[in-house]
Order: sequence, then structure tokens, then C-alpha cells
Amino acid sequence: MRAAFASILTCMSLPLLACADSGGASDSDAGTTQSPTNPTTPTTPTTPTTSGDTPTTAASSTTSGASISASATGTDSTANISASDTSADTEGPKFDVGVQPDVSGGTCGGGMGGMPEFSYIWVANSGQGTISKIDTQTLQEQGRYIVRPDSAGSPSRTSVNLSGDVAVANRMGGVTKVYADVADCKDTNGMPGLQTSNSATALPWGTEECVAWYTPFNFTTQRPVAWAPGTLNPVTCEYEEQKLWTAGGQNSVADSLIIHRLNGETGVVEDTIAMPDVFHGYFGAYGGAVNQAGDFWFITYDLPSTLVRVDAKTLAYEKITVPQGLCPYGFAVDNKGRPWTGSFCQASARYTPETATWDQFPVLGYGLQQDAEDRMWIADYALPGTRAIDPETLQTLTSISLPSGSVKGISIDFYGYVWVVDMNQSAFRIDPETQQFQSYDGLVGPYTYSDMTGWGLKNVADPQG
Repeated sequence: MRAAFASILTCMSLPLLACADSGGASDSDAGTTQSPTNPTTPTTPTTPTTSGDTPTTAASSTTSGASISASATGTDSTANISASDTSADTEGPKFDVGVQPDVSGGTCGGGMGGMPEFSYIWVANSGQGTISKIDTQTLQEQGRYIVRPDSAGSPSRTSVNLSGDVAVANRMGGVTKVYADVADCKDTNGMPGLQTSNSATALPWGTEECVAWYTPFNFTTQRPVAWAPGTLNPVTCEYEEQKLWTAGGQNSVADSLIIHRLNGETGVVEDTIAMPDVFHGYFGAYGGAVNQAGDFWFITYDLPSTLVRVDAKTLAYEKITVPQGLCPYGFAVDNKGRPWTGSFCQASARYTPETATWDQFPVLGYGLQQDAEDRMWIADYALPGTRAIDPETLQTLTSISLPSGSVKGISIDFYGYVWVVDMNQSAFRIDPETQQFQSYDGLVGPYTYSDMTGWGLKNVADPQG
């Protein structure tokens, strides 16, 4: 299945702190790391002083804790699905996701004329300490996974690599990788057969065998996580040398920002970059993504906010001042290598590295992601819903309202549907052409607005233009 998926992917302390996802812990050793642990013999991090956060948005007082009573806690994999229409979803992809130029349609497939073997969206249940694996076609939850030994890490950002596997960062420290394909999961717990979740019920830490690795970090705030592309092996049709970027620091310690690059197979920290000259503030690095070269772009939250690019080859970094008046939040890199940030004050913005210029557009929102038609979708909390932005003119193309007061994250799946994750209990799947939507409503304190499907990485690694 992994080879099949590979071929498919180839064919401030601001006054309004309520707008931020809060969370704190008692860890005080900035940037200290340990080797990754096998989930059967976990190394338990220092117990956090809080066991989760209840963030609010500027547009709504709904908290993540409010959705716990609506959580999916049954023992089967039946999803709680609602829809704006009752028609069955039998359509194919909304767009062609392109051809891998390096293999010319050879042994690894190349084109994307057929259906994907699998397409998942991975949503962090911050209030539960888990992530959910949701099939983007059936809207069924096909697995839920605890992502820190104590279940108290408050996971948020998820990132999916070009093999389909996910990594998730815990706000209170620690990164976990989960295999997408059960064929890749290892028999590690000593029990006969493979034990893994196939529904909205998570197995205990150490029993679950699709958790690939967990690497603890003694950060009190750890948010960005982003896979780099890696290299496709045309013989095995698998991606190799996949690396994972993450960033963290200590709450309210101005010079504590540290960047790590991990080995994607083992979780071992291979590179560490201290950035004492980048102001950290309380939340520190907030959103991150890579460009085609695997360079790590990220933006900090607290003022004065900074945009940073880390060179994947030299590990040198450059700092770019964010225009005054912006309140950076969600983050994405488009297929031309331009970073974008959602903002909850003044405007959202696009940065063009070649000209070192910022361009702002008058839409306030959180998460962003670009689709194969080049439209940049942003989660607009005032709508509430999502808007499509022309990537060149920055004009609004489409506005779609949703029955939610707390939209946060945006992701595009491999069929071209636009996903919006809120902070209540729902992940909405929108057909961008008809504007009809369905929702999966079994989440617990969801909070994710990074590359939840892997399309964002595919979009920059193999741009279609």
C-alpha cells in the first residue's frame, strides 16, 4: 500500500491572547531532547501543569472542552455524519493532481488518472490527547491514536509525508509519527497479531502498534511540524530520506527558540538550530511549512513577529520582519514557494521571497492551503466558513458559509475537496464547485490547521503549473 500511495502522490504578547491556542507546562530545559522511544517502553515526560487547553477565537466563545460530551467514544467505526445534501458521494477526483516528472509514468505509475488507494485527513483532538484518521471519501474514522505516553500533550499541528504517514506535535512537548497503512505497522507489544485502532476508540499507549515512534522534547510550547519531501526511489516506489522539521521553546522566555530536524524513519534528532536572536515570546513559532527544496519556513506569533527560512542544505537561516499590524496565525507555502499567513487583525498576507515584498489582502482568518486550481483557501472565522483567494490578484473568488462558530483549519484532499476543521467537534468536507458539504462530527476538542492530508507538501514538491 505504501508503494501505491507513493505512486499516487507522484502521478506577542498580544492583547487578544484568546485568539491563540494556549497551553503551558512545567518543563524548563529549553530544547533538550531524548532519543525516540518505542511505544511499548515509553519515556514519560515531565507532567504538565495543565492537561489541555480551552482556546477561544475572536469570533466565538466556544471552547474545545465544550465538545467533549459529543465525542465519538463507541467501539465501532461508524462515523457521525451530517450533510448539506443527502446524495451519495460517488464522484471521482475534483482535479488531476498531476504527473511525477522524474519517472515519466514508469514503474511508479506517474499519472493520476484513477482513484487514490487511500486518502486520509488527520485531525488532532487536543482536548483528548489523540489524533483521528478519517477517510476523506467515506467520512468514516478509521483509527484514533494517543500521541504521548501520558495523553496530556495537547496535540495540535499535524503533517503528512509523501508516503502518507503523519507526524503530530504536542503543544506541551513531543512529536509522534503514526503509520497510515496498517501493512507498515510493527508487532511490538508482544501480543499475537496486530493491535491497532480501526474506529474512534484509541487503544492504550504501548498496545497500539501503528505508532511508529515518539520523540520527547522538554519544551513548554511546541507547535510547528512539517515534513520535507524526501526522494522517490524509482525501483521500490518508496520515498527515502524523509525529514521532519519542528520548533519549540519555553513560554515567555524571549531567547529560547530552537529548531530540530528529525530522521523520519527513526525519529532521531539529526540537526539542532538555536535561534536566540528570534524573539520567542509566549507561544513562539506558530506555523510552519516547507518549500520544494525542503527549506523550513515558519512564523512566530508574539510581537514583534518574524518570518524565518531555514536552508535545508546549510541550516543557515534568514529573518524577515512581518509588517506591523498583522497578527500571524495559520501558515502555508504555495506552489511558487511563497509563504502565506492568516491573520486575525488588519489583514492576511503573502510574502514573495524573490522580491522580498509583502502583499496584504483584507480577509481575516486562520488556516490556509492552496488547491490544484491555485486557489488559496482560508478559514474565515467571521463568515464563518472559508473563502478562496486568487493567489496573484489576492481578490476573493468564492465565499462558503458553514454552520460553525469556530472554524480553524483548512486542508485539501487528493480528490480536490476542501476541508475545514472547527473547534467544536466537526471536520467539514466541501465540494468547491457545488459548495455542498458534509461533516464528520465525532471529534474531541479539535484543533488543527496545518497540512492534515499531505496535499500541501505534494503541492510544493511537485507543483502543477
